[in-house]
Amino acid sequence: MLPAVNLKPPFNITRFSHVVLEVNDVEHSRDFYLNVGGLIETEFADGVSYLRGLSEACHHSLVLAPAGGKPTCRRIGYRVFLEEDLDKAKFFFDEKGLPAEWVEVRNQGRTLLVSDPSGARIELCSSMSVHPRKFLEVHEHRGARAQGLDHCQIMVADPLGLSAFYGELGFRTSEYIAAGDNLIANFMYRKGVCLDLALVPGIGPQLHHFAYTVPESSDIFAVCDFASRYGYGDNVERGPGRHGPSGVLFVYLRDPDGHRVEFFNNHYTTIDAELEPIRWDAAALSTNVYWGMPAVSKWFFEASEFTGVPLEHPEKMPNPMTLERYAEGLAKS
Repeated sequence: MLPAVNLKPPFNITRFSHVVLEVNDVEHSRDFYLNVGGLIETEFADGVSYLRGLSEACHHSLVLAPAGGKPTCRRIGYRVFLEEDLDKAKFFFDEKGLPAEWVEVRNQGRTLLVSDPSGARIELCSSMSVHPRKFLEVHEHRGARAQGLDHCQIMVADPLGLSAFYGELGFRTSEYIAAGDNLIANFMYRKGVCLDLALVPGIGPQLHHFAYTVPESSDIFAVCDFASRYGYGDNVERGPGRHGPSGVLFVYLRDPDGHRVEFFNNHYTTIDAELEPIRWDAAALSTNVYWGMPAVSKWFFEASEFTGVPLEHPEKMPNPMTLERYAEGLAKS
């Protein structure tokens, strides 16, 4: 069921790196991520906010830029290990017939903008400007005290086909959701913990969410309190709860433009080569949560489009156990 993984890929992606969002009001969105999420702002320039977590030294992991229309995800980013990996990546994408062009990006080294087979727009870079980490500057901490960007989840029409593409780039599977012999969702990684990229079925490509780690379990509850304190109480969409896959404690919020962000309490390690992927049954409620209620319907079907990228529908739309369906079943029992 799972595609092969190339353990010696053509170029070396090391981790999920950053997200660039287009938003209606940069100041409003900035307020949400600073005061609720607890990110810090490295720079505000030309109407664009560059944010990072308390443990992050590189210039940005989240960029908030003014939207030209509907708020979208402009692109996501991955780091490669060496600058020579960028040249190898350019050759790889050219050979595949996939878009790849050099672009200039503020506070990043040489950057390659590419599209994967789903159309998702991705920046590859090997360096950023470096700044002091703030995790010990406790007098500056606020909100959820977000430490660092960890992963993203992308909705795509064909998770299996895209899994094969990322397997060719060295992404390994930590856990997956299946129904019989059919792959439903795949949780893939490059760094030494269990997730950089989650691929789930749906109309896509769309950014379902991006996720930051927090230092303590209590921060997952604190972010809900801070959301209420700053007028974003209704933006808490799902949780707190505990996932089945990865087993982390989590909460999901929608920012002022509807972009979805998760805060969670870190992962287990996966660096050893002999580790086998963990299978989850799509029919089990624990696929959604280890404890707690299923997610509301919009959590499964609403996401952020990539700027200017056409959407593709899957052959069969997913039919997950939603909170609405679960409540309806309880009412009938």
